[in-house]
Amino acid sequence: KNIPHNLSFKNTIVGGLSGIDYDAKNQLYYLISDDRSYNNPARFYTANIRSTENSIDTVQLKDVHFLLQQNGEVYPNSKQNPTNTPDPEAIRYNPKNKKLIWTSEGERIVKAKDTVLANPSINMISTKGKWIQTFPIPTNMQMQAIEKGPRQNGVFEGMTFANDYKTLFVNVEEPLYEDGPRADVTDNNAYIRIAKFDVATQQNTAQYAYKLEPVAHAAVPADKFKINGVPDILWLGSNKLMVIERSFSTGIKPCTIKVFIADLNDATDIKSKPSLKINTEFKPATKKLLLNMDDLGIYTDNIEGVTFGPTLPNGHKTLLFIADNNFDAAEISQLLLFEVME
Repeated sequence: KNIPHNLSFKNTIVGGLSGIDYDAKNQLYYLISDDRSYNNPARFYTANIRSTENSIDTVQLKDVHFLLQQNGEVYPNSKQNPTNTPDPEAIRYNPKNKKLIWTSEGERIVKAKDTVLANPSINMISTKGKWIQTFPIPTNMQMQAIEKGPRQNGVFEGMTFANDYKTLFVNVEEPLYEDGPRADVTDNNAYIRIAKFDVATQQNTAQYAYKLEPVAHAAVPADKFKINGVPDILWLGSNKLMVIERSFSTGIKPCTIKVFIADLNDATDIKSKPSLKINTEFKPATKKLLLNMDDLGIYTDNIEGVTFGPTLPNGHKTLLFIADNNFDAAEISQLLLFEVME
């Protein structure tokens, strides 16, 4: 199911939908936009998404709420205040306390005449967008002007609650500078970090390495932009995560979306290892391919979010993916519905 391009809803432009989560009790979805307060203030939507046994029937937006700062104001855009402009990416609902958590990737622009550093963030808010608290960010995931720490636009992209909402996992999309190179078309040991947080204390308690697949296709031309990273993760139980890898190369359509099951049970806690290039004695999460969407024979756009949806009449779970259209008419705000066969 596709959401129309530049759909207008309550005086906002609907697009950039980069995270999705489901409130089962109220049968309500939360969708976060990665609009950096450019078109409208940074925000999230609520929606009813109705489906039959084999398709999405309707997507009905219910409301829109602006993400609010600690002072109660909406977030500025980069022209108003570049160091305080958010880059919203992931959103999760906690039914235990009826609160939301969302992540921002921050900003890292390092130029001779213009350096902008804004740390990524993990923020707890009310279901209306009111700020409650911001988690402390580990030192190695704070932005720096030197090539250390996170890369621009490659930070807190995916997030999932675990252990009955007592634990939160957050992943960086691409490798930290000190952990090695970005993924390329050949295997180059590109490792991202998955950070574990205690929800009660907001403290980062562990970090784990996860190895990215190579970029699926060379860019056209070959020197243009290409990426493979992790846009979202989802808790499966027993210390296992569903991990989406999204590969994009300029000049190539569609995106290559691979879904893996990652097992953290034997993975090394690398929280105290400052560099995976130097500290090479560690075990990454093991991974198993669950699905390559290239095999489905359908067009797959910029998939960035995933959530479990309602249970089907046959008792099977549903899985819903969402694609971020980047507010670009050539891309699609796309919803993909799957039945989980266990």
